[in-house]
Amino acid sequence: MLRRIISLAFAATLFVSGLFSCAYQETAAPVFKSVSVHDPSIIKADDGYYYIYGSHMAAARSLDLISWELISKDANRGCTLFKDVQTELKEALSWAKTKTFWAPDVQKLNDGRYYFYYCTCEGSSPLSALGVAVSDKPEGPYEDLGIFLRSGASGYNSTYYPNVVDPHTFFDNDGKLWMVYGSYSGGIFILEMNPDTGFPIEGQGYGTKLLGKNHSRIEAPYILYSPETEYYYLFLSFGGLNANDGYNIRVCRSKYPNGPYEDALGQEMIKCGGRAGTFFNDADYVGYGVKLMGGYKFELVDSDTNRFVSAFRSPGHNSAYYDSETGQYFIIFHTRFANSGESHSVRVHQMYINDQGWPVVSPQRYAGEDGTLADGAKIEGNYKLLFHLRDINNKEHVSVLASLNADGTITGAKKGAWTVTDGTNIHLTIDGKEYSARLHTAWDNNQQAWVTQFTGLDTEGAALWGVRYGE
Repeated sequence: MLRRIISLAFAATLFVSGLFSCAYQETAAPVFKSVSVHDPSIIKADDGYYYIYGSHMAAARSLDLISWELISKDANRGCTLFKDVQTELKEALSWAKTKTFWAPDVQKLNDGRYYFYYCTCEGSSPLSALGVAVSDKPEGPYEDLGIFLRSGASGYNSTYYPNVVDPHTFFDNDGKLWMVYGSYSGGIFILEMNPDTGFPIEGQGYGTKLLGKNHSRIEAPYILYSPETEYYYLFLSFGGLNANDGYNIRVCRSKYPNGPYEDALGQEMIKCGGRAGTFFNDADYVGYGVKLMGGYKFELVDSDTNRFVSAFRSPGHNSAYYDSETGQYFIIFHTRFANSGESHSVRVHQMYINDQGWPVVSPQRYAGEDGTLADGAKIEGNYKLLFHLRDINNKEHVSVLASLNADGTITGAKKGAWTVTDGTNIHLTIDGKEYSARLHTAWDNNQQAWVTQFTGLDTEGAALWGVRYGE
């Protein structure tokens, strides 16, 4: 067996270092321009821009997913999405007893117009409203069409029914329109929508329940269909959103938009939630879902030229995008940072599908790469390995150092073996756990260079990242 591992690894090394040819060519160092848009929901509009819309009526746009421009700032100062948002959406604000807005979503519907799904919530109770507005342009101004869901009224059961916030509206592979939504409280629900009006089809109530109950810290649902796997992937954020509260991004999947959804262990997500009588009891549901990322930090090594290192805290409330022309997948989220209070910034990372049919996230911020290995890239060498585990980590997990050797072994802080057969998929055994990962070249800001990386999952659904360093 060891001889087979060695021969495969050696063949793979030759393949990617000399014979492997791909379209990707390294470009100059990227110039990032960041924005603060909490809970970013993405759409690519007819004008060629990517737009993200977030809580408090913040919004930004970009042509390349790298350099962002803020176009709307805040519901109370500088909101450009509505002419007078406080007056026009007064009914929703009054119901929720608040002056601001939570995470929205925008979708282009059958009439060619853009529909803005807004929600209001005070925060200390599930007294919330969810409505829709419309505009001919993605930047607005939007005109209110009205509220269609409310939560928190007299007789409302907050342990079972949803807090009507965090909408995501999407078309399935058959052209049907759906809206998934919900936060904390009674869980995540999905409704079938009318693509001509933008409102729910009548008679569904709150819709179909997908997961959650008894005030579980699970929110921010977002569903993305993959034509590659024919799965619908339901992204979620577990934990609290503050810097020390352990926000982390998870995913589950189904062959149908309205479920049922399962995780990598085959667990039915409808069972994911708190026990009766509990409140924010993370231990009841921390074992569900595939964890793609939580707080993390890549430690510096001697060869790193950029000595500034960021510790990322509570990444979450993501959206996702599939580019049908290039076949690329992207995840868009906000993140906080260690020792920076509650300040936050948007990040975009490319995603890949591993050979187990699960999305995995690049360790690095998207910088224009196409997702393959660059010509002449090497696999064997020294790596920073980062294990995300399946916890709700309120402090960042930190990388360790190990080497992927030419004989197919792994040595250093972690021991094991690795194989590559196709220049794309890498399989690793580390401390007895099996990982299925994707190789690619990405920009590492600490090395100020394009380097080999991999991203994968173990069989239970916990992410592993690897970043090659040095020569």
